Amino acid sequence: MVDIWSGNGQAVMAGHDSGSHPQFTGFQKYFNSYTITGRRNYVLATYASLAMIILYFKLRPKKQKPALTEQ
Repeated sequence: MVDIWSGNGQAVMAGHDSGSHPQFTGFQKYFNSYTITGRRNYVLATYASLAMIILYFKLRPKKQKPALTEQ
């Protein structure tokens, strides 16, 4: 990022988050792309979803074939 000097003698960062820190509420507080914690929560939710899908298909009851009877 590039430092830009403001009129009051302080360096101001230019770029994506130029000084404004977003205040998230609700769902966005835990799942956002601006913070490391928010990104981590997206990854954990994705892994948990994939694990649940895999467990569902591994643990669901198998279809039973009818027993063969000799006639």
